[in-house]
Order: sequence, then C-alpha cells, then structure tokens
Amino acid sequence: MPLYSMSAGIRHRMNISIIGTGYVGLVSGACLAQLGHKVVCVDQLTARVVRIAGGNAPFFEPGLEQLVADTVASGALSATVDLVSAVQQSEITLIAVGTPDADGHIDLSQIEAASAAIGQALKNKPEYHVVAVKSTVVPGTTDGVVRTALEHAAGKSVGAEIGLCMNPEFLREGTAIEDFMTPDRIVIGASDANAASVMQMVYAAFDCPKVVMSLRNAEFTKYASNALLATLISFSNELASLCEQTPGADAEVVMDGLHLDKRLSPVVDGHRVRPGILSYLRPSSGYGGSCLPKDVAALLAYARGKNVATPLLEAVAQVNAARTGAVLDLAEERIGAFAGQKVGVLGLAFKSGTDDLRHSPAIQLVEQLSDRGAHVTVYDPVATDLARPLLNGTVKYAGCAVEALEGGDVAIIGTAWPEWSELDWPKIRKAMRGNVIFDARNSLRTLDPPKDFILYQIGNGG
Repeated sequence: MPLYSMSAGIRHRMNISIIGTGYVGLVSGACLAQLGHKVVCVDQLTARVVRIAGGNAPFFEPGLEQLVADTVASGALSATVDLVSAVQQSEITLIAVGTPDADGHIDLSQIEAASAAIGQALKNKPEYHVVAVKSTVVPGTTDGVVRTALEHAAGKSVGAEIGLCMNPEFLREGTAIEDFMTPDRIVIGASDANAASVMQMVYAAFDCPKVVMSLRNAEFTKYASNALLATLISFSNELASLCEQTPGADAEVVMDGLHLDKRLSPVVDGHRVRPGILSYLRPSSGYGGSCLPKDVAALLAYARGKNVATPLLEAVAQVNAARTGAVLDLAEERIGAFAGQKVGVLGLAFKSGTDDLRHSPAIQLVEQLSDRGAHVTVYDPVATDLARPLLNGTVKYAGCAVEALEGGDVAIIGTAWPEWSELDWPKIRKAMRGNVIFDARNSLRTLDPPKDFILYQIGNGG
C-alpha cells in the first residue's frame, strides 16, 4: 500500500526531471511520482542510479525504501545518468544538488555545473522549459549564477523560452516524506508569472498556501526558516548551561513552563495545541545535520559580503560550536575525568530517524571523548558503519547497544533514538563494569532512571 495517495488531485500529469539524488532530490522525486507525475532522477554516480532504478533507496529515511520501490515498480519514477535525455523529455527540471560549506562560504560549483548542463540540454529544445532550484542557495544565486550559466549554455533567455524558479524545500530528515506530502506552505520564487504557473501545476494536489514571490525573497525565506530554528536551539542550550551551574535548576522543567505561553502553544476550542517548533526549545548537545550548520555559516558569510553586522547569528553559531565541549565538561564535573575510562556511546547520527552524520554533535562528542583519553566504543541503529571513515583508529564499533556498553564504566547517549528507552537495562547493568549513564540528549527524561544506574542529564544543576 502506498504511504499517500493524492494522484486524484493532479490536474496535469507533468514530466519532471530532477538533478541530484540526495535527501532533497530523491525524496522530492519519489513523492512527486507518488502524486501522479512522471519523474526521472539524474545523478553522475552510476552505482547510485542503478540502485534507485532497482527500486532501492541509497540512504536511510523512514518510508523512503518502500516509496521508491512502489513508484519505480509503477513506472512513475526512474533514474538515469543521461542528463540531456532527462531534461529534453521533461517539462520542468528541479536542481537538487549539494551546496556544501567551504570554509564558511557556500560552495556553488555543483549548482553552476548543473545549470550549465541543463542549459546545454535545452539548446536544441524548442519547447518552453522551467528550471527550478530546490537546493538552498544564498540570495542572488538563482537570478545570478544559475541564470547566467543557463542562458550562456542554452543560447536562450529567461522569459519567453526558459522559466526560472526558486522552490525551497522544508524537509526534516527523519520525517521528510511526511513533510513533503503534508506541507504547511509551498514557496515559489519565480522570474515571471508563466514560470510560477508551471510550478503551481506541479503542486496542484496540495491545498496548503502556495506563496508566489520573487526569486530572492524565496531564497531568503529558506534561510530565515533555518536561522530561526538554529537560534531557538542555541537559546535553549545557553539557558541549559546556566541551569547546569545552578543547583536545583532543571532546564527541562523551565522549558515545560515556557512552552505553556499561549503565544507558543495556543489553546483552541479548549485544547492546547503544541506546535512542532517547541521541539527546538529543549536542551541538547547542539544542532547538526546537512542544513542548519551550513546555512547559518552561509548566511553569516553573505552578511559579511554585504558589510552587514549580524551579532545575533554570530552568537548562535558560537554557542553551538562550544556546546559539545560544554556537555562533556558537565559530565566530567559529575562523574570525573574520562581519561582511562571505558565509555560506550549510543547513537552517532545527528538525530534519530536518519543515518546522516554530517556535523553530528554525537560524532564531535566521540572525537572529544577520545581527545580526553577515553576508550570509546560506539553503536548506532543505522549509522555505525558509515562512521568508520570519520573517526580515529582508536574507536571501536559494536553491533548492538549491549556490546557497545559491555565492560564499560560509563554509558553516554549521543543520539535520541527511541530504542534506548526499550533497552534491557538490567541486562546492560550486568554487562557493564560501572553504573553511570550520561544522557547528552535527555532522551530518557520521561522514564524513571534504570534500576541500579546513576543517571545524569544535561540542563540539570543537580
């Protein structure tokens, strides 16, 4: 059974090509195919294309494996290395390639290369074609780098022959399919009304607000969203640091009280509504992943290029950069120095529900534990093997949580996987030498402390 069935809402089945098969590209492609469009995903990596064409997802995202299998089997989704053919046989091309961080600046080389390749494919195509950027790019990129590369390669102009759009994604890893299929808004930055109308046909099945704006406003909207989320996290962690140095204080209790403000959780028809954004107002070991660290850095670099002071965003980044070290300092205050201790770390992904290790606070935690002289063994439900190239040779890898903690002095929760609350803690207690759990994500906060363990959590002044 498909996860979602909205194809009845499609007024016009469109042929769509997507350049890039990462989280954004493949999730968007599979979801658009499920909606009823004909989608071909393009990538330079033959092995990845073969995997997708065989109905398999090349990375972990809940529900994606089945969705790819279903849409490939139905013929709605395909994959190829042939960009020219994919573009020429489609009506619209979405650019979903990487925009990685390069020494604090956004690297647009993949964006420029993809734009030039699309332009070359459009050179001899007589029909009108829309090119939409889904990758996160700094303001001015779509009508700058992208437009220039497209027009130069195609020998055509944006307007009558090519439509240009910026269609930012708001997908959270771990809930990406749900986020795509039940959006709170769809932002369409467009060069002109014709290009906007084509993009609106892509999303005809959705009844959420579809906000049409300029290209640069669309680019800014994505950065505004991620910058706000990062700010909320750093605010929460700065408050948590204060609570940690205040006997009797508990940031979780403080945040519970804060959340009850009706401006944050309004009461509707007698029932309190708890928006998802409240999850960003909790103590943690910092933000990570493929978006927030990179996007805050890119926005800061953009501001410097415009000679605009951004002390708030600077502080957001600084608080986050220091948070992992502060969490380990707190742990050593509570349980003593890590030097010589055997430590098992549960969780490596930057958050639960994904195997993404990019900018993961848990990876930073493992690295700093090793630097402090701990003997570290790690386990993650989906990302253990992916971590091997990232960590130094002294780190050991386990096949399960019990193995990671066997003979250990301290258990540290690095990622808030829900599986930890279901572990056989009495069995783990017998396997461990020590009896200390340090929960760096407060993932066990709703449970009674496992019997015969001493549980320490962040945000708590003791």
